[in-house]
Amino acid sequence: MKITRRLFTIAGTAIALSIPLGAIPALAQDAPIRVAMGDIASVESLGLLVAIERTKERGVPMELTFFNSEDVATQAVVGGQADIGVGAPYAFIQNSNAPIRMFYRMTTLLFFPVVNSEVYSSWADLDGEEMTVHSRGSGTEALMRLMEQNEGITFSNLSYVPGAEVRAGALLQGTINASIVDAASMRLLEEQAPGKFMQLPVEGVNATDEALYANASFLENRTDDLTVFVEELIGTWEDINENPAQVAEWRAQYDLLPDLPAEAAGDIEQFYAEAVEGGVLPLGGGTPEDAMDDLAFLAAAGQVQAPGEDVDVSMYWDFGALDAARQ
Repeated sequence: MKITRRLFTIAGTAIALSIPLGAIPALAQDAPIRVAMGDIASVESLGLLVAIERTKERGVPMELTFFNSEDVATQAVVGGQADIGVGAPYAFIQNSNAPIRMFYRMTTLLFFPVVNSEVYSSWADLDGEEMTVHSRGSGTEALMRLMEQNEGITFSNLSYVPGAEVRAGALLQGTINASIVDAASMRLLEEQAPGKFMQLPVEGVNATDEALYANASFLENRTDDLTVFVEELIGTWEDINENPAQVAEWRAQYDLLPDLPAEAAGDIEQFYAEAVEGGVLPLGGGTPEDAMDDLAFLAAAGQVQAPGEDVDVSMYWDFGALDAARQ
């Protein structure tokens, strides 16, 4: 299950904002921590949004900026126009040697490959067929590349459609016949078209879906502020795992996603309960062992070079803020 990417926004923002990188002020000690998200704010984002609000309550200013793609958001962090990004940029770091490092593991991969059972009934049926995933470089793409290898098939094309609920809608409309969705969208498919869609098996995958990463200069210069933020991330994740129903209460408390439709708002509790049950919201923030699992998964999917015995995870991760927060 990938936490649902819903097309609902904060403060009435209708689309992800494309902001010229040069328009964002340079890093300063007393400036807000600038978080770059290459997506629109959604139910999926509530845990992060709550942690940001809690951090602000402790006197650390933060602001969230939306970019029109994850690639643009990553470039903003690399160039210092933003401080923190959302994603798991292992391949980008390996290919570019970019001065960015992950520092907090937010979600793990748990997806549901699904097909229109009137068209396909197995992985073998997808040989030479099109598969629709979330975005280029995403966990959904990596997983489908891995399944090509594991099942001995080759997709004719991978098409990119952000948002599990958007892909589910396309399946229901018949515009696509094979995709990968999260648990909430899988449930929607089963409710709207009982028996029409079937889930294909996936086993033995343990990898990060989304982490937070930062520019190395930020990690060095804003250590105390980042430690506060990580403390709040850890605490928020622990609270959600203990009682997922709190997320809906926090949304009201902090006036988050005010334009969320009533139907989606009513789904928050179930959504987070499923996320907790599926182990999508890991506790602790990440370990070197998690990083090695990520590299092994991405290597199997052909997105990074296979890690050798002497691999140094500090190329990808900086655990300083986590270690300080845990203490």
